[in-house]
Amino acid sequence: MLYHLLYPLTKYISGLNLFRYITFRTAGATVTAIFICLILGPMFIRLLKKYQVSEKIRDEGPESHRQKAGTPTMGGLIILCGVVIPTLLWADLTNFSVLMVLLVTVWMGLIGYMDDYLKVVKNQPRGMIGRKKLVGQILLGLIFGFFLTYLEPSSHYDATTDIPFFKNYVLNLGILYIPFIIIVITGSSNAVNLTDGLDGLAIGLCGICFLAFAVFAYVTGRADFSAYLQIDYLAGAGELSIFCGAAVGAALGFLWFNTHPAEVFMGDTGSLSLGGALGAIAILLKKELLLVIIGGVFVIEALSVILQVGSYRFRHKKRIFKMAPIHHHFELAGWPESKVVVRFWILGALCALLTLATLKVR
Repeated sequence: MLYHLLYPLTKYISGLNLFRYITFRTAGATVTAIFICLILGPMFIRLLKKYQVSEKIRDEGPESHRQKAGTPTMGGLIILCGVVIPTLLWADLTNFSVLMVLLVTVWMGLIGYMDDYLKVVKNQPRGMIGRKKLVGQILLGLIFGFFLTYLEPSSHYDATTDIPFFKNYVLNLGILYIPFIIIVITGSSNAVNLTDGLDGLAIGLCGICFLAFAVFAYVTGRADFSAYLQIDYLAGAGELSIFCGAAVGAALGFLWFNTHPAEVFMGDTGSLSLGGALGAIAILLKKELLLVIIGGVFVIEALSVILQVGSYRFRHKKRIFKMAPIHHHFELAGWPESKVVVRFWILGALCALLTLATLKVR
């Protein structure tokens, strides 16, 4: 909105030419997101406490988590405001990719909100039935895939995806492209959701991932940088840096209240929307396979649950981990919660650095 209002006035006020630059608008979106979260955070927390929208701890969870009962949840609403509002203010709203990632973020946020609402307001411990949640995710993937297939975001967009560490090689998915999109959106949103079990863990990792994707979006959207790095140039992809910047700012702003001991939890409202957004960014940048590396901790968390469930069912109730997802395993092994979180952040940062290295190691 600011871009559309102020950039045309450049011919009258030369200083407004700053709005031409993606780097300036990305920084603006990041700072705006931080301030929105810091301002709205206390207001939302008071409202959530007033209406007793609080976390109910599962009986099968770690004993140390009992003290978290009563902590306000659905703080993902703060995150959504911190991501969506700055993007609307600073991004080019005629950009197809920006509109698509906003669609995914809000859609997944609504699914998460309904799940949280059923859990904490309607007192249904399991929230939305898993099948219904999955239907919503698959439907979103179908719509997203349809738009990308028939309303291509750029002239260079097709049903291929980059292969990490190899230049001039792509994987052509053909008719499997839309099913592939469904898997990426569903998998990324659920992986972040599974990771959201410790104070600050998921939001910190999301901030790291979005920061790395901001770099990828910027270089992918510039013909000179993409030619030098020998990666696909996608016109308009640079605008996704602004969304990523807003997400990084929202992560930092929300972490102010979510760090241990947390004053508010993001709930499914936040985790599903952020996970869906990560998947959408990866798809729009043709970096779907890199998502496995950049979100390596999320992948490990999801795999730990799959392995634990599989072992329990097919190996006569034998468990691989003390508890899944794997962050609970380390808690039960004696690691303090804050140590688990910081060490997982370090792993997330290493994954992000490895992903950025693929720009040159090709």
